[in-house]
Amino acid sequence: MSFIEFKNVCKKYPGSDKNTVENLNLEIEEKEFIAFVGPSGCGKSTTLRMVAGFEEITGGELYIEGKKVNEVAPRDRGIAMVFQNYALYPHMTVEKNIGYGLKNMKLPADEIKKKVDWAIQILGLEEYRYRKPKNLSGGQRQRVALGRAIVKNQKVFLMDEPLSNLDAKLRVSMRTEISKLHRELGATTIYVTHDQVEAMTMADRIVIMKEGVIQQVGRPMELYDHPKNQFVAGFIGSPQMNFFDVTVENGTVHFSDGNTLPLSEATIKKLNGHQGEMILGIRGEDLKVDAQNMELNKDSHQHAVITDTEVMGNENNLYFEFGGSQAVARVSKYEISQVGDQIDFVFMPSKLHFFDKETGVNYMEEV
Repeated sequence: MSFIEFKNVCKKYPGSDKNTVENLNLEIEEKEFIAFVGPSGCGKSTTLRMVAGFEEITGGELYIEGKKVNEVAPRDRGIAMVFQNYALYPHMTVEKNIGYGLKNMKLPADEIKKKVDWAIQILGLEEYRYRKPKNLSGGQRQRVALGRAIVKNQKVFLMDEPLSNLDAKLRVSMRTEISKLHRELGATTIYVTHDQVEAMTMADRIVIMKEGVIQQVGRPMELYDHPKNQFVAGFIGSPQMNFFDVTVENGTVHFSDGNTLPLSEATIKKLNGHQGEMILGIRGEDLKVDAQNMELNKDSHQHAVITDTEVMGNENNLYFEFGGSQAVARVSKYEISQVGDQIDFVFMPSKLHFFDKETGVNYMEEV
């Protein structure tokens, strides 16, 4: 049995006509870093709170280290939790905030001091030891909240959007700190976020949820390159994957504006006979404008007029109307175009995704 295991876990709130979390089945290995992502209301925080014991499980079974914990009190589950709002005691100094939980556990004073000193050192809080929360920055407060969790030396860490109150620069640095902390402590971490960049950069595996149902579980690049459905494809990646309403007939894609795209034999084979109306998806970096790719795919050149640009420093995003939709190409910073310029581009043949218009299933990932 895995370290943490969900078996058909459901959550239904009183007065609701459907489950907030629906038949969740998932196995999490010891020392793994798992991120739950999805839009607001998808059930990710509810799932975390069921692991913590703050929400009652209304169906199914939850196991931690092989022990069913549905009815086990939060304090007896061997978990530590970091919240979005820090939840620090305003009248206590940094060291007292970190050690407060240990004091409640009736640990000897010398052991508490040893653990608090260790946490303060590992989190770089030494110069703030005697400050109170009001005299700390957002990042410093978040580190104190992390310190309060790690001193308990639990095997499971639960983090509920811990970085959402920080500015962009602090979020990046704290992502690095949390990842480093996870590796040093060797704990199993479940991390909830709405930010797919956090999930992609920190997690061993990502769980993508929608309306209480798991859509896909996988390593970051697995989800990026091989999404099982259109929701996953659109949720992971920035800018979002390009989507076009198309009709596929006899090995050719027909766009709504009259443009066509011949498909390779490999793509036709992967489509496995699927034809008719569907959604074509392709990521911005797989719309190529460079000379080499234009030459390699000279039989399928496309044309459009640039309507907007984003200069990102390391790359440029070029926006244009094509196939009845707005599309974006992610290109090198050296490939510069202006609004009103014509763009010539090709679709990378091996990077096409075709989704069912009704179910969203990715035909290219069918087993």
